[in-house]
Order: sequence, then structure tokens, then C-alpha cells
Amino acid sequence: MQKSLLTLALLLGGAALAQSTGTPPTTPAAPATQTQPAPAAPAQTPAAPATTTPADPQTVVARVGGETVTLGEYERAFRLAVARVLNSQGIPYSEEALAQFAEARPQFLTQYARDRAVYQLARRGTAVTAAQVDAQLAETHEGFDTDAAYAQALAANGFANEAELRADIERELVVDAYLEGIKSRLKFGDALVASFYQLNRQSFNRPAQACVRHILVATQAEGQTILRDLAAGGDFAAIAREKSQDPGSAAEGGELGCIEPGETVEPFDRTSFAAPLNQPQLVQSEYGWHVLVVTRRTQAGVAPLAEVAPVIREQLARDAAQKYLDSQLARVTITTTPAALPAPAPASSR
Repeated sequence: MQKSLLTLALLLGGAALAQSTGTPPTTPAAPATQTQPAPAAPAQTPAAPATTTPADPQTVVARVGGETVTLGEYERAFRLAVARVLNSQGIPYSEEALAQFAEARPQFLTQYARDRAVYQLARRGTAVTAAQVDAQLAETHEGFDTDAAYAQALAANGFANEAELRADIERELVVDAYLEGIKSRLKFGDALVASFYQLNRQSFNRPAQACVRHILVATQAEGQTILRDLAAGGDFAAIAREKSQDPGSAAEGGELGCIEPGETVEPFDRTSFAAPLNQPQLVQSEYGWHVLVVTRRTQAGVAPLAEVAPVIREQLARDAAQKYLDSQLARVTITTTPAALPAPAPASSR
């Protein structure tokens, strides 16, 4: 299961707005080098143990335009890609986990070479200052209470050191700025947006939704006290952060976002789709007593054009930018050499 998830993520991931239908050309596999057999040793002499020569990190595994991609660069990128997939499943990175995904290595080389081409294009006209990178790195570091926790998080995300994180941040900033720059130059008139809407109405069909926030307490008396506090002008978000027993929403001031029918327990669900807007309600469920407020509600059906026009413009910009990006990538000569990748180590027996 993990292998299939990794392969999918690696092939669909990357810096491009969407995957190109084409694939970079791949160089033919190099023939194996033949060596003459060594003379037989005398019968009384034990044979020397076989040794494995470590792969040279400077081995060229791809060429992107005028740049070479070394095995060491590829290995770092593959490690980080594996870590992202593991983290998305709630699993910290480990060397043992990395070895499970050897089958995806050739496919990832193709994707990595393409992503390097995007980065190469982005660097030509996009400037990111060291101060910008330092600011984002500092913000990341500040999210941890101790240096030890920060170092542990780096390792869990596949980074060998902070320098790798810094390089990753720089690449992301450069590529994001480049892609946003392409999109910002693309403008779409109201007539084109309306035409897209009419041709794709079914894709804008949506279920009913209620946007809610709540404060969860253990007893009815606590809930009634909160209702009185709110009626007297109390701040909902502040009370939620102080008193709500729902850790997931308390820190967000009680905000649960927008829910669809059937997504919550029955009493909560019924009130969410029937109560007057912006009027606190006290509802009991199996989890306790909820002081619930519905802030917005939408009916099921096709969303109106005025509401989805920004989404349509974003989609049109993404599609047009992707075509432009693909045309630029077609001018970059990309070759990969999967045969230069070290053969995966045999699985250890248990």
C-alpha cells in the first residue's frame, strides 16, 4: 500500500501546475562493463569475501539543459519525497521506510529531472533574496519550543540538516513566484468565464452546507451560563478558547468550518440546518452540551456564477499557465539515466 501511494504521489507531485502529458526522453541503459575473471586461487587459500563499492554521489544520473544532476542530489530529493509521503500518512521518516520504496526510484528520477527543469526556468527571471529565505526559515524554527524538538522535526521530515531545509525553502519560493508570475499575466473576460460556467454547470453543483462554531462543555448549567454571557456581549471566540472541551476547535475560537448534512451527530446536525442564523443554541449530544451558532447556510444546488467566477478564473489561469509551462519545458533538453542508479539492496529476511 505504501509503495503504491508513494509512486502515485511522486508521479503526480512536483513543482509544475499540473503534470504534462509528455515525459522527458530517457537515455538508453548503458551496457554493463565486462571484466575478466580473476585466476583461480590455490585450493588451500580461502576466497576473499565479496565487497560492494559504495555508489559515487558525483555520478551523473540526469542532464537538464546545460546542468547535470548528480546521484547525491537525486538521493536527497528522493529522501525528502519519501518523507513527505510518509508524513502525509502520519508516519515519521526513517531509513528503514526509505528502503521499502526502491521500486519507485526510476519513476522519481524522471519526475525530479522535470522539476529541476522548472526550477531552472524559474531562476532565469525570478529573484528571491536571502532575507526572504531566512525569514521563512526563522518562522519555521520559532514554531518549536526547543532546538532539540526542531532537530527532531527536521529528521522526521527527512532533512539531514537545516541547510537542506533552507535549500528546499529557496526552491519553493523561486518556483512559486515563477508560476504565480505566469498566472498573473493571464486575464479572462466575463464572457469567457460565463461560457465556461454554462458548459460546466454540473461541476458547480454542491450539497447544502452550514458554517458553524461551537463551545463544548460537560453540563447543561455550564452551557446556560455561556448563553447568558453571550447575550450580555461576551466574545464567542474568547469564551471558546477558555472553556470549550473540544481541543480541535477551541484553539480556533470554536470555528468548525462548513459541514454537510450527515457529517455530525444527529442533534448537532439537525440544529445546524434548522436554527436561525447567528443565534446561539444549546444542544445536547453524546459528547456533552454544545453552544452552537450557525453563521452561514447555503442550499443544495448549482452555485451561482457570481460566487464561482473567481474559481473559474483560477482554473482557466492554471490551465493556460500549464500550457505555457509545457511549451517552455519542451525547449529544455532533459535526459535521464536510470541505469546509473544503484541497484536496490535485497530485502532483509526476518
